[in-house]
Amino acid sequence: MPDVSGARIALVTGGAGQLGRHVVDRLLGDGIRTHVPVLDEREADSARGHFGVKASGVTFHPRADLADPASVDAVYRAITKQEGRSPDILLNLAGGFAGAPVEETDPGTWDHMWRMNASTAFLCSRAAFPGMKARQWGRIVNVSAFPALDRGKATLSAYGAAKAAVLNLTHTLAREGVAHGITVNAILPSIIDTPANRAAMPRADTSTWLPPERIAEVTRFLVSDAAGIVNGAAIPLTLG
Repeated sequence: MPDVSGARIALVTGGAGQLGRHVVDRLLGDGIRTHVPVLDEREADSARGHFGVKASGVTFHPRADLADPASVDAVYRAITKQEGRSPDILLNLAGGFAGAPVEETDPGTWDHMWRMNASTAFLCSRAAFPGMKARQWGRIVNVSAFPALDRGKATLSAYGAAKAAVLNLTHTLAREGVAHGITVNAILPSIIDTPANRAAMPRADTSTWLPPERIAEVTRFLVSDAAGIVNGAAIPLTLG
C-alpha cells in the first residue's frame, strides 16, 4: 500500500459552513492540505476570518456548483494541477434542508433537495474514486440524517428521500472501494447547534443539539488510518 501519510490532501464540500469550519480546523491541525469549494467568494472571506493564521493551509475554489458535473470536474482539475494529484480524503458536508407536508412540497423543492444532498455527494465521490483507487487509499465521509434510518418522518418527504439516497450511496461505495483501500462511511447527526438553526427555531430546547466541534472529532477519526476497518457504517450522532 502506498504511504501517503504526512502529505494528504482533503476536499471538504460545505467547508465554509458552521460544521465545515470545525472539520477543516481538525484537518489543518493534522497537517492535511485542504480544499474548500464555495459558490460565493464572500463565503471564503468569512471562513478565512475563522481560520485565522491557519487559512494558509486552505485553498478555496469559488463559483463551484457541486450539483453540476462540469463544475465538479473543474474543481478536481484545479486541485490536481496545484497538488500534483487528486484528494485522498473527501468529506461530503454540503447539503440543505426543507420541510413541508407532501402536498405543499413543490417539484422544485424536491429537485433542490436532491441536488444539494444526493447529487453533490454522488458527483464528488465519482470524481474522487479514480485517484483513490490508483493510490489504493482513500477516505470518504458522507452526511446523511436520522430520517434515513427509520420509516420516514412527516413533512420531510424531499429531504428524507435525498438523505436516504446518500445513505444507500454510502453502502454501495463502501462495497466498491473496499478492495482498493477506500473506506466510505456516513454520519447521521441530529440537530446541529448552529446560529442558523437557533434563529430558525428560537423556542426549541437546545440541550440535546450537537456542538459542531464534537461532530468534527468523529469525522477526524473516520478519515484517519486508525479507521481503516470502519467501512459502510451509518453512525447516528445524538445527545438525546
